[in-house]
Amino acid sequence: MNTSGTTLDPDVPKKKLTKESFRQGLRIFRFTLPYRTKFSIGTVLLTLSSASTMAFPWLIGKLADTASGHPVVLPNGTAVTINQIALGFALLILLQGIFSFGRIWLFTQVSEFTVRDIRQALYRQFVSLPIPYFEKNRVGAITSRITSDVGIIQDSFSLTLAELFRQVMTLVAGIVFIMVVSVKLSMFMLLTFPPIVVLAMVFGKKIRVLAKLTQDELAKTNVIVEETLQGINTVKAFTNEQFETVRYTSSLTKTVRAALRSNLYRGGFVSFVIIGLFGGIVLVLWRAATLVQAGQMTIGDLTQFALYTMFIGASVAGLGELYGKVQSTLGASERILEILDEPTEPTHQPGTTPLKVRGDIDYRHVAFSYPTRPDLPVLQDINFGIQAGEKIALVGPSGAGKSTIVQLLMQFYELSGGKILIDGRDVRQFDLTELRRHIGIVPQETLLFGGSIRENIAYGKIDATDAEITAAARKANAWQFISTFPEGLDTLVGERGVKLSGGQRQRIAIARAILKNPAILILDEATSALDSESEKLVQSAMDELMQDRTSIIIAHRLSTIRKVDKILVIDGGRIVEQGSHDELAHNENGIYANLLKLQFELS
Repeated sequence: MNTSGTTLDPDVPKKKLTKESFRQGLRIFRFTLPYRTKFSIGTVLLTLSSASTMAFPWLIGKLADTASGHPVVLPNGTAVTINQIALGFALLILLQGIFSFGRIWLFTQVSEFTVRDIRQALYRQFVSLPIPYFEKNRVGAITSRITSDVGIIQDSFSLTLAELFRQVMTLVAGIVFIMVVSVKLSMFMLLTFPPIVVLAMVFGKKIRVLAKLTQDELAKTNVIVEETLQGINTVKAFTNEQFETVRYTSSLTKTVRAALRSNLYRGGFVSFVIIGLFGGIVLVLWRAATLVQAGQMTIGDLTQFALYTMFIGASVAGLGELYGKVQSTLGASERILEILDEPTEPTHQPGTTPLKVRGDIDYRHVAFSYPTRPDLPVLQDINFGIQAGEKIALVGPSGAGKSTIVQLLMQFYELSGGKILIDGRDVRQFDLTELRRHIGIVPQETLLFGGSIRENIAYGKIDATDAEITAAARKANAWQFISTFPEGLDTLVGERGVKLSGGQRQRIAIARAILKNPAILILDEATSALDSESEKLVQSAMDELMQDRTSIIIAHRLSTIRKVDKILVIDGGRIVEQGSHDELAHNENGIYANLLKLQFELS
């Protein structure tokens, strides 16, 4: 699996938005394709709504002409009365209401369903990304993509795009109408457009960069909140509530500063548009008034021209604001697409044939270095074999590479050298889902999900019956405390299992592994942080779990591994000793014997 990819860490400089990234950002609209029919109908209704709006100045002009003695005459020679024009106004208002309701309802549906699909795609991508991706990116930065960035896109789909379309239509239609009324006045007014377009490009580029910077700073604040709440016990234990508050406030201040800079440019652009464009409009209206005075224009024409120029001015001013929002949307789109374009693990592939695994494991000259530090080897020339049903233990000092050995078995990382075989087959040839389905793990620090005990045990087998869950709990020595709870299996464990003790959480994890019924079992010594009573119960449950399974135990307490078939001593990324407990304990100069003596002295 490919472990390369873009980092989301807010502290890492982001690449500048280019024309190519601008174009790539538009790919987010592919999520609207399933709803293109509703989007198309909504667009038609939006067009009709905008057209009906543009008809108001024309009717007002005709009303002014009729009231001033210049009635509108139909082709058949009939003059239109004021009452008939008023009736036309009523009909136009009714149609506008219908068109507006229809387009809002349809665009809202498209927006909600599209954003739902984007969030689904992001979440599916998150859970499919390889482990190294999450080691390079902080959780707060990742979650900000599915919250704040998707929120920006939702606003865009529901409001910004429709308003942008309306303003463009108003601008185009307004220009056409004023050209019909007076070409000379129209050309005079349109001379103000070129400098506005040039400044829009300059301001827009700066607004886009600053909008993305604002999102980066916001992501940093999300990271602080995520980390603080996850480690709230540590924060309180070290009485650092005020420190964390100051840190969050400082980050928020930076976010506000970035937002203010962005809006400073946006406000400056809008102010320029208002002053430049509306100043030009005033000059045009002054010129139009002189033409009316000279009898070269009617009051109705002047009214139409004035209203249409106001519409045009408001549209251009609105486009300045919308342009900044579009830049923010494209920035958010680019960041979301960066995640969606990340290479994922090949899990849950269609057409995969279920495998039967015995549990023979063979490590052959395995070497590993992290992709970010290829010059620093973690494992070197690891060679050992395990027969199906055997139990081996990995011991050694912290950082020796014990956990990495089992992580490579589960294909969390790519090997730098050598190969690992299961039942004589290279693990890289397995479908990842099938491979991991046959491997169970009980970690040292058990993480439970915030649901019920039933849901946490059933995580080992999603479709398990209550009878299977209860049987697994009994084998794990967990039923004795579960049965004392009033809600039994429906007892909520709290976030990360906080309502249960360490020993109870470990037995839930063991029950989960029993229910999964794997051929290969990995135990990251589950008793190292427990009291004696809990340790005895958990150890008994682990003995039950290891029966007839290939088991790899990462040992911290050496007293718990006396009965394993073989012990591997890992140091500096190499196997430096191997043998039974009795063999290694009698090697007085060996690492295992020294570790044993040290633990005996400490106990």
